Amino acid sequence: MATQASMLAVRRREFGAFLRSRREKLTPENVGLPHGVRRRTPGLRREEVALLAGVGTTWYTWLEQGRDVQPSPEVLSALAIALRLDPAERRHIFILSDRPLPEWQATGPECVTDSLQRILKSLTRQPAYILGRRWDVLAWNRAAEVLFGDYAKLMGDARNIMHMLFANRDHRALLLDWAELAPAALAMFRADSARYIGDPDFERLIAALMRSSPEFRKWWTRHDVSRDVTRQKRIKHPLAGRMIFEYSSFMVAEQPGMKLVVYTPLGEDQTNVKLTRLLSNSL
Repeated sequence: MATQASMLAVRRREFGAFLRSRREKLTPENVGLPHGVRRRTPGLRREEVALLAGVGTTWYTWLEQGRDVQPSPEVLSALAIALRLDPAERRHIFILSDRPLPEWQATGPECVTDSLQRILKSLTRQPAYILGRRWDVLAWNRAAEVLFGDYAKLMGDARNIMHMLFANRDHRALLLDWAELAPAALAMFRADSARYIGDPDFERLIAALMRSSPEFRKWWTRHDVSRDVTRQKRIKHPLAGRMIFEYSSFMVAEQPGMKLVVYTPLGEDQTNVKLTRLLSNSL
């Protein structure tokens, strides 16, 4: 039976072999270095990678040899840049080194890909939408529209889940368990927003809700945080009456900060029948 020490040694050897394989795939031209004299082996030299990563050549050599030198997350990030690793390769070296992968703070415009749009469209009997890093509703399907209303009519901050939850009376009235759901959602939002502290868009939204919602103001100062959980949501629809859904949230791996939210209708209160009727009447 393998001991912990032997398993760690295997991981270190695998890590070293992976670094070597990425180094051998690069050329000096790939990383902006002069080609220099004729090379006997493919790829970059170890001293070139060490130079690019800001570490010692001997120390980098020990890494490739699988020695127990335990690189820090900062050094792993520097190696990932030096070796031009893609996100999957970068994640791989952190896993092999048993180091936590630094969370990437996404910036710039958010784009819902065609594949995500097709997923939304395929969910014909499950209300679903795509949330951005600030919990803005970026895209939605027809089932979500007939259940929650036309998101296209909401502009700017008004199409944000936190704004809808605390500052949109119509949306708030849909949620039978608002008093329990709202603080739980706020705690999840606070956990998600921690990496964006100081971001002007986040700060503007939070400041507006602090002014407009006494509940938001009260609960925000508690500093509660939590992660997403699967739970039921009871909806009081103005046309269909009470409906019960199972709420699930899925991170979009290719888009940090983006998530797919799906409401699965349950059999209680004839939710399936009511949703089908709403969809038929909206044609």
